[in-house]
Amino acid sequence: MTSLWGTWMRGGTSKCWLFNAVDVDPLLRNIDLDAVLIAAFGSEDPRQLDGVGGGTSTTSKAAIVRRSRLDYVDVDYLFAQVAIGRRAVEWGSNCGNCATAIGLYALQTGMVAAAPEMTVVRMRNQNTGARLSARIATPGGIIPADGDAAVPGTNARGVPVSLTFTDVAANPDNVLPTGSVTDVIDVGGHRYRGTFVNAGAPAALFRAADFDLTGVEGNDQLAERLPVLIELRRKAALAMGLAKPGDPVQHAVPKVGIIGAARDYVATDGMFIPAEAYDVAVRMVSMLAPHPAIGLTSAVAVSTAAAVRGSVVAEQLSGHLSGHAGTTLRLGTAAGIIPATVTTTDIGLPRDVSLHRAARRIARAELFLAESTPDYAMSAHRPNH
Repeated sequence: MTSLWGTWMRGGTSKCWLFNAVDVDPLLRNIDLDAVLIAAFGSEDPRQLDGVGGGTSTTSKAAIVRRSRLDYVDVDYLFAQVAIGRRAVEWGSNCGNCATAIGLYALQTGMVAAAPEMTVVRMRNQNTGARLSARIATPGGIIPADGDAAVPGTNARGVPVSLTFTDVAANPDNVLPTGSVTDVIDVGGHRYRGTFVNAGAPAALFRAADFDLTGVEGNDQLAERLPVLIELRRKAALAMGLAKPGDPVQHAVPKVGIIGAARDYVATDGMFIPAEAYDVAVRMVSMLAPHPAIGLTSAVAVSTAAAVRGSVVAEQLSGHLSGHAGTTLRLGTAAGIIPATVTTTDIGLPRDVSLHRAARRIARAELFLAESTPDYAMSAHRPNH
């Protein structure tokens, strides 16, 4: 029976299985990487009962991590969103929460040496080419095993990690892939206006009002709009050049969600959030379900759209991005407020976006892969690894 060693880690509000490329590469002489992950996670079952998947979009994630050959990068990673209830793996996206875990993993496994006070782990996402850095305190060169940092969306504590997406708008011409600040999509005879942006991750952000929502509803109400949001994602993917007619439907990109003005609301944990405590309301969909908070790549996309005059995000802002280093955009999510610190270019677009997260190693285990049939769905979007 084929087996594979992996490390199970929590990063922010996601759980990710991380695999060292030196353990994965030998397997790929006889089996495709998609098949490895499908078997490991038990993806065909909606409960992922015969594998290590968690049965939700935020717990069915993996990454293959390797030392980088580039001088300006420490580790490269290939991110996988493993499907739930079907034999498929999507390779078209990135995950900031998993990148948070990868930063700590690189330290704890010796891929990156600890600095005397603060260690910066420079990472490159091979799926998208995005570059990120994780800053982790290592006083006296000691690598932390646990910590007391928390983030909205979970009561669990972990090692504090400052995660920065770098050069998010390095090519300003690509930020708006359709060339328009707003686009209108028709679904079922109803028109939905959105801003399509490519920064952090491709994202389609729509006005909450077009769904007869305010943007501060609970995720149960957002779930009622899932059929429309899924159709909007598909049509946005075509408009953004992420898919062609006839391509298999992808659920990972673009990210899709709704935007509203700041209003009083009650977070998932029952905490009252006053309108003046944040800048803009956002509710995102992760794969086929409402995200419990917000994916970090989506937070980068929202932060970028906020800087574009006339976008659906800029229209709803209670404040505004000033264009000065250190501007903080406070995102009101279902789980609470998530601040994103933004530094901007000379034309006002975000250059770097930083978010404070927490990570923790949960387990290291040998996974025994069930024999799988060869009829799994292959993705055409997996980068060379």
